[in-house]
Amino acid sequence: MLPYKSLIQLDRNSSLSLHIQVCNSFITLISNGTLQPSALLPSTRVLAELIGIHRNTVKLAYEELISQGWADSVPRKGIFVLSKLPIITRKRLPGIQPELRQQEPFKWNNRFSRAITGMNLQTAKLTIDDGFPDVRLTPIDELMREYRSISRKSFGRNFLKYGSAKGSEHLRASIAHNLYNTRGITVSPENILITKGSQMGIYLASQLLLNQQAHIAVGTSNYVLADNTFLYHGAKLVRIPVDEYGLDIDYLEKALRRKEIKAVYVIPHHHFPTTVTMSMERRLKLLTLAREYRFAILEDDYDFDFHYENKPYLPLASIDHHQNVIYIGSVTKTVAPALRIGFMIGPAAFINAAASLRELIDKQGDTVLEEAFAVLFDNGEMERYFRKSIKAYKERRDLFCKVLQADLSNSIAFRVPEGGLAVWAQFDKKINLVKLAERASKQGLLIADGSFYKNESFSTNGLRLGFASLRPNEIITALTKLKQAL
Repeated sequence: MLPYKSLIQLDRNSSLSLHIQVCNSFITLISNGTLQPSALLPSTRVLAELIGIHRNTVKLAYEELISQGWADSVPRKGIFVLSKLPIITRKRLPGIQPELRQQEPFKWNNRFSRAITGMNLQTAKLTIDDGFPDVRLTPIDELMREYRSISRKSFGRNFLKYGSAKGSEHLRASIAHNLYNTRGITVSPENILITKGSQMGIYLASQLLLNQQAHIAVGTSNYVLADNTFLYHGAKLVRIPVDEYGLDIDYLEKALRRKEIKAVYVIPHHHFPTTVTMSMERRLKLLTLAREYRFAILEDDYDFDFHYENKPYLPLASIDHHQNVIYIGSVTKTVAPALRIGFMIGPAAFINAAASLRELIDKQGDTVLEEAFAVLFDNGEMERYFRKSIKAYKERRDLFCKVLQADLSNSIAFRVPEGGLAVWAQFDKKINLVKLAERASKQGLLIADGSFYKNESFSTNGLRLGFASLRPNEIITALTKLKQAL
């Protein structure tokens, strides 16, 4: 007989009844090959004595085992493991064949073995991130108030049902109104798809635009998750230089003459990672080339809302009269990263197809959350939030750059950004950023090590140093720790 006293462990504090625990233990013994088909199970009296429970509890466990098709009762003989079950080779104990532990349990296609995962900012105390908003400024109380209010109302219960894959009609109308007032973009709600952040928009657009071996033009320095998305779809990246005026459109024109390019991915407003802004001359030429060569412009405008000096240039989408631009924006990156709300704008047929594709991976977003955001747009709360946060972020940018210049200019070269939430800092070539990040961590400061910004064409010794998420006293502390680490 098997050592059931040690094999069947019961937790009397568990919410799971004892007879179900016993039943589940037998299922485990059968499914891992310890008990083979037709094996005789101990009598109810014997098992009850062995594991210290009432005999009736064992009877209930056996009845459950039989009802689930794992065992059978033979009159005057006992309870047996069902004979029709397949024979399972008993699992080898760890250490008997160590080489087996190196094998995958099944074959699959791992395209992400070298992927760099983002930093976990939820557990870190003091962090210089790469440019995120301060979640402490987020109008979370107002948002949750509207969320609860909508949920409690009779009409709000309808939002708990399946809705449109395009997202809340109310939020799409609110975003359309906001885009017209702030960015000069005239768009119908039907041309808007609500996404879970800009990254989903990039993914959906890539699926529709690109196929195996298709060419897409991107910056020499570029948002690495966009690059990885294009590569995942089998596309080939055509690297275009980026200078102080943004993507080099003259260089792009020469590339267009040599090969067919299906799309151009561009961040004209605060390019990632370098924060430069594309000149108006280049924007107009890019639109002209798009019309001539019939390629799509994938415009990622992730932080348009934050500009501190002059009024920002209008997006390409606002001056595109031939529907070449697919415009991707984010509420997530301007309010709070974990509140996954973004949007994608494009021709009606393209947006309809993107909505159908979205249904394959994510039926819809959180409609109640989308409705709550729509109310905040409508009642002016979002506008008040942007005004308050822009004022705070400008003060933080000025202080951050002042301290950088005063205390770290021997090690770091940078330009004061006109907008956005981060400074692009070029470190002295003698500084190893990986080791710097390790030393900073020992000082209680979390910073990136620069690997996220590198690609096959771009390996500058630089970091995006986010200032927006730090209060003034935190900026002083963080940069003091960075100086010590340097």
